[in-house]
Amino acid sequence: MAGRTAGARRAEILRAAAGLFAARGFHGVSIDDLGKAVGTSGPALYRHFPGKDALLAAMLLEVSERLAADGRQRAEACGDPHRALDELLRGHIRFALTEPALITVHDRELGNVAEPDRRRIRRLQRGYVEQWVGVLARLRPDADPPTLRAAVHAAFGLLNSTPHSAQQLDPEPMAELLLSMGRAALLAES
Repeated sequence: MAGRTAGARRAEILRAAAGLFAARGFHGVSIDDLGKAVGTSGPALYRHFPGKDALLAAMLLEVSERLAADGRQRAEACGDPHRALDELLRGHIRFALTEPALITVHDRELGNVAEPDRRRIRRLQRGYVEQWVGVLARLRPDADPPTLRAAVHAAFGLLNSTPHSAQQLDPEPMAELLLSMGRAALLAES
């Protein structure tokens, strides 16, 4: 462990916590369980996080910030809205296939995050959705924003189902299937 930066150690703790919270639930994991998962004592984790609640909040804030930044970069990098949509889909699919525990934790445990952090997470998520809505509005100019938001949320439901289905196919065919299905869902006329 010598030579590892505090940031790398923090990331390792967050990854291990995501796996444990996804498998056993936030309340089913003790601080000692978290410490054991990263080869230390539970109390040693207080060097990185004030407590288990703060660790959960940091985990969900970090992933929300990361998705928002990645989505913004992907949406802005493409002048063509079809290409921008594919880039947004590919980015979210990569996330869904490589970090399914975070999807499960977010889905089940956001209610356990204290209100100020939960509001911040929700604000980041709304911004991420609006990036998608902005791209879709260029592809479906006759659709109103509430319809586009509903389509984005429905597509997220499809893409975020991977913790339950991704084991059925190898990652590459699964990614292509999700890309095709996500594109079709988002571009379907209502």
